[in-house]
Amino acid sequence: MKTDIEIAQEAKMLPIKDVAASYGIAEEDLELYGKYKAKLSDELWEQVKDRSDGKLVLVTAINPTPAGEGKTTTTVGLGQAFGKIGKKAIIALREPSLGPCFGIKGGAAGGGYAQVVPMEDLNLHFTGDFHAITSANNLLSALLDNHIHQGNALGIDTRQILWKRCLDMNDRALRNIVVGLGSKAEGFVREDHFVITVASEIMAILCLADDMNDLKERLGRIIVAYNYSGEPVTAAQLNAVGAMAALLKDALKPNLIQTLEHTGAIVHGGPFANIAHGCNSVRATKTALKLADIVVTEAGFGADLGAEKFLDIKCRKASLKPDAIVLVATVRALKYNGGVPKDQLKDENLEALKKGIVNLEKHIENMQKYGVPVIVTLNSFVTDTESEYQFVKSFCEEKGCEFALSQVWEKGGEGGIKLAEKVLETLENKKSNFAPIYPDDMSLEDKIGTVAREIYGADGVTYAPSALKAIRKFEEMGFGNLPVCMAKTQYSLSDDQTKLGRPQGFEINVRDAYVSAGAGFVVVITGAIMTMPGLPKKPAADSIDVNNDGVITGLF
Repeated sequence: MKTDIEIAQEAKMLPIKDVAASYGIAEEDLELYGKYKAKLSDELWEQVKDRSDGKLVLVTAINPTPAGEGKTTTTVGLGQAFGKIGKKAIIALREPSLGPCFGIKGGAAGGGYAQVVPMEDLNLHFTGDFHAITSANNLLSALLDNHIHQGNALGIDTRQILWKRCLDMNDRALRNIVVGLGSKAEGFVREDHFVITVASEIMAILCLADDMNDLKERLGRIIVAYNYSGEPVTAAQLNAVGAMAALLKDALKPNLIQTLEHTGAIVHGGPFANIAHGCNSVRATKTALKLADIVVTEAGFGADLGAEKFLDIKCRKASLKPDAIVLVATVRALKYNGGVPKDQLKDENLEALKKGIVNLEKHIENMQKYGVPVIVTLNSFVTDTESEYQFVKSFCEEKGCEFALSQVWEKGGEGGIKLAEKVLETLENKKSNFAPIYPDDMSLEDKIGTVAREIYGADGVTYAPSALKAIRKFEEMGFGNLPVCMAKTQYSLSDDQTKLGRPQGFEINVRDAYVSAGAGFVVVITGAIMTMPGLPKKPAADSIDVNNDGVITGLF
């Protein structure tokens, strides 16, 4: 079998203007980035905004394991499969971060014969959106430090600076740093921190903003620090909004590329799901819903993170209503949850499958709590057996959800036709009664407790004293009606990544919290989650290279 990058590089792409034309998009409504990438103009939105929406299908998954799940691969393949059966569909994805591309996870373009292309461009600089977000974030940092250096008219307490610099790279050495060393001209000395760009509040703001006016209002609400009286200081008070918005002008526009089978893919924004809200932009999703009859989108990591935030944050804030949820699992990953070591996952093991399927069971139950029809799909591996398939199929049907096998990695859209037909049948015959899992007027502590108990299966929540103090302060400041964005490990339903399957008898431990006033949610830090990841002992970057002809190798 060829590698993902070999398959992508051999693909015969259509000019992006031809892909756009299949969705009724004129060339003048594209801002071209070469032959195969384009941004969608603001004028296009004005033309389509009053059309009826298509159906919205969310693809999510069980908790990720080293065995692999293939959520993006399934999303891409499902979009291709709808094209195979004559349905006008489009997919909406997040942009990949450079951090995992060079770290351990790899890119986010799908895999096998279910990929979006150009794969290398998408996984690297793409259209520069992440660079614009990084620049806007760090401009705000520079303006903040300069304001203090130039006299500190706002009375900013340098011990209570909240805003962090960012970089779209895994670099643990930047988590905690000291800036301003040197002479008086170099500024004041203080402790500072970096987060990865996908954890920046500006990334979340870009992904939740409706238009430039909304973007600027949100940027202005960013709380960068507190003054000596304990009052919040905002980006608007630093006069930073206009300049940041100028840097983000083009980044605000969704990007259009294509799948290997020339169906459309709107790829825009990329907040991580373990440390941010894990969904592509509202603008991308809303535009897609006006262009196609069916929109297939995804949310990051497992359903306990990405899907929960898609449903409780993005859908709530953007008034979106998913019509169906596709829940991705693999036999290998379920056996891993059942205690099988990674090197033994190829062997049939129904006992381990029975033990590990409780992880899938919990995710099914969780998604059903939102009132949305659920379809489980098994992403097929050649080592899977018929007995294993039948066990999972029977289990899912007993739980009241549909089931279909997916072979899109191997066969592209053709391998996803059964899944597409099952989703189509669900869309036509089952009604979505979507509702978020908690109301706006619930207290922040109760919202945290609801997610912990209902979604993670925890017995309760414990708080570090400083975290509880912060959460209660946010209530006093008027932020109690915001949703909560839980920062938690992706590898477990609990906040301990070693607890696989369906953990029981545990509590969620909240160690910190901060308000993202511009994005419009309260971030709750649990366990040992890091907002600036580090590289592994052998990073993926070790295997990436480019030859004299400009051909890149090693990306995956």
